[in-house]
Amino acid sequence: MPAPQLRGTLRLPADKSIAHRALLFNAMGRGSAEVSMHRPGADVRSTAAALADLGALATVDGDPDDGTPVRHRVTGGATAHHAALPGTADVALDCGNSGTLMRLLAGAATTRAGRTVLVGDDSLSSRPMERIAEPLRAMGASITTANGHAPVTVAGGAPLTPTTHLLRVASAQVLGALTLAAAAADGVTEVTTPGPTRDHTERLLAFLGARVERAGHTTTIHGPAIWDCRDIDVPADPSAAAFWLVAGALHPDADITLDHVGLNPTRIGVIRVLERMGARIEVTPADAAGPEPAGTIRVRSGERLHAVDLGPDDVADVIDELPVLAVAMAGAAGTSTVTGASELRVKESDRIALTVAGLQAIGVAAEELPDGWRITGAPVRTTASGGSALVITGADHRIAMAFAIADLVGVGTTDCDVDDPACADVSYPGFFDDMGRLL
Repeated sequence: MPAPQLRGTLRLPADKSIAHRALLFNAMGRGSAEVSMHRPGADVRSTAAALADLGALATVDGDPDDGTPVRHRVTGGATAHHAALPGTADVALDCGNSGTLMRLLAGAATTRAGRTVLVGDDSLSSRPMERIAEPLRAMGASITTANGHAPVTVAGGAPLTPTTHLLRVASAQVLGALTLAAAAADGVTEVTTPGPTRDHTERLLAFLGARVERAGHTTTIHGPAIWDCRDIDVPADPSAAAFWLVAGALHPDADITLDHVGLNPTRIGVIRVLERMGARIEVTPADAAGPEPAGTIRVRSGERLHAVDLGPDDVADVIDELPVLAVAMAGAAGTSTVTGASELRVKESDRIALTVAGLQAIGVAAEELPDGWRITGAPVRTTASGGSALVITGADHRIAMAFAIADLVGVGTTDCDVDDPACADVSYPGFFDDMGRLL
């Protein structure tokens, strides 16, 4: 039910997009380095466990469950000629629920001599993997999938050929997989995407010393590539920040500060969208340290949000934040639309179907579109509704957290419960504890 006020300062979990790469890229480098992060989620822990199975990672100290920052010592497996994952033995690596891990590992595994089998949970095993396998085969990699899905098997060590790739989907995961495979190719590999993507891979590899550049939608890597391991302090996840930004923007009595959040321009589209809707958000960048910008974000109550229309050019910047932005739309004045977001149907769940169904369950006027939704907002409530609806999450962490925010700020005509609150731990361990800190 609606909280009377939301006030406080939070330190959010580490940005998993950066954490995956900081661990994995160091595991392919020369030497060793320390990667520190605050409250890593289950996806990042899957990366750490996979690299530990390869002998590349040891945990120094910290506990993700009690909030103590975790420090991992990562030792790289680079050969004399190129960056590479360590080991020559055949190995099976469990990617859990993480599509980012499976796709990046598929590219990285081409650089090691052994056979690597990548498996995942039921949700991950239903997600498309030929989108990485096909372009990797074009480079000469030996890679198979199970009818387009996991398990993904990579027979590493085959000579790779630098190739010019024109991707069908604007995916930072596919781009990253091809970039890592290019580390072992002798020549220039170019990857062009049909639209904007996150640039974490390029930023981090350049920080580590690889010769990699991005110009427009094209990433170029010069191989064989090799880089040095470097210490990295992973900033907090702007996707996690999105939940509190929406809560603060919708609630009539809110003042929330979020510390040390990543401010990569390709990741803060949620701030730009909320500002278009009228939200009061202040961003204070910190001094540069490491490959990614970071700083403090503050959101305060203001006038009621107004509707917004998001099309394909907007969606790439907020693809992970769209479920919670749907909650913002449900509390805004007017009718909002999202189109060009069909990728949501092949995430951890069909996020279009579940988001719309959840909104309808709590009394919001929402309509499912083939590639998005249409939502007509209503003012948030300040009192309990006297009833409660059960929202089905499909074990999807972002659906669970989005509807927890809807209940916190009084979106819809009825209070709500989510059927699987524990799934939030995939990306945000302690989410509900943080909620309690703001009450």
